[in-house]
Amino acid sequence: MSEHFDELEIRSVEERENDLFSRLPDFLAVAKSSVPGWTSRLAEIDCTAITSRDLLAQIPVLRKCELMAAQQSSPPFGGFANPDMLEGIRIFMSPGPVWEPQPPGIDPWLAARSFFAAGIRKGDLVHNALSYHMTPGGFILDEGARALGANVFPGGIGNTQMQVEAAAFIKPDAYAGTPDYLKTILDKADEMGRDLSSIKRGVVSGGALFPSMREEYSGRGVNVIQAYATADFGVIAYESTLEDAALPGMVCNENLIVEIVRPGTNDPVPAGEVGELVVTNFNPAYPLVRFGTGDLSAILDEPSPCGRTNMRIKGWMGRADQRTKIKGMFVDPKQIDEVVKSCVDVSSARLVVSRNEDADIMTLQVIAVAGNIDLEAVARKLSDICSLKGEVEQVYTLPNDGKIIDDQRDYTK
Repeated sequence: MSEHFDELEIRSVEERENDLFSRLPDFLAVAKSSVPGWTSRLAEIDCTAITSRDLLAQIPVLRKCELMAAQQSSPPFGGFANPDMLEGIRIFMSPGPVWEPQPPGIDPWLAARSFFAAGIRKGDLVHNALSYHMTPGGFILDEGARALGANVFPGGIGNTQMQVEAAAFIKPDAYAGTPDYLKTILDKADEMGRDLSSIKRGVVSGGALFPSMREEYSGRGVNVIQAYATADFGVIAYESTLEDAALPGMVCNENLIVEIVRPGTNDPVPAGEVGELVVTNFNPAYPLVRFGTGDLSAILDEPSPCGRTNMRIKGWMGRADQRTKIKGMFVDPKQIDEVVKSCVDVSSARLVVSRNEDADIMTLQVIAVAGNIDLEAVARKLSDICSLKGEVEQVYTLPNDGKIIDDQRDYTK
């Protein structure tokens, strides 16, 4: 059985760079001529000259706040999608909100490689427990697994008891979904006396796979790897294994140009230095050129022991801004501001994110305009706006550090 998805994964670094940057000028020229947002953004750029990473760095990074502002002015995609390629597509809304069209073709979010790296093969059955609701998460993994030839049970999220009953009956070979929900399903199966030992492998995304969580899954006979994915691009990088042990770092996906830049700037940083992950795709329907994900990472200079030759990154290392992923969903400071403005008895607030064992916990600390606050009403508003439930507590001071979201989770444990 082949150790790699295809020959692209093991070509030389020089071959890959030559391929990407020989295709890039034409891709940019088409985006500039056919996509209004890029027509204006690339107006002063000679697309034919962008033939290297150094020259690509001349193009300013497009950050999510700019895209969101453009979408507000010109809904739904802000002029950054090709209008001639938007028939018969799905449209998704991610937290922010940010609107994304589904890319065309088979495996449009480039997820198949991550399933292959996890040891999943044609004919395997994948229990997909990532959300299919509004956001593209469930579809990203679903399309990737099926492109590989695997079969998919679209479990989605919630209804844990029914998911356990289904998995016990159909006996999936693998799990796909958020890292913590696998534990929820396995624990519920133990409680119900159901056998889910058929699940031997997993591809997880939408949250951090903490070392203690990985160790627990391994002890329960499930080898789990992470895929770092975003709604904008799909799978940007993924872990690989050697003898069923996950290797350090993540291998970048093929057909993407990945950079690390100094946060708030357009400037690439040296290997090893932590910065913002910036990606360029080759998606003709939704071209994104030097798009800032807002996520922090760093380049690992050494090649992967698994034989894949693409650039490796350390994986997700936090946010360059305060937009934070909680239980697989992003929460944006703008949403917390919206909560404050919609609650007349709240003058200011700060969202604190922590962990209790293997579960994300969010607590909104609020300061009253005067007197006491109806905490239950604020909690309902928090749930409505962020689509996540959290505790609300009244405090009398907040640190003067500019933080609206304070992520206190320890990513080393």
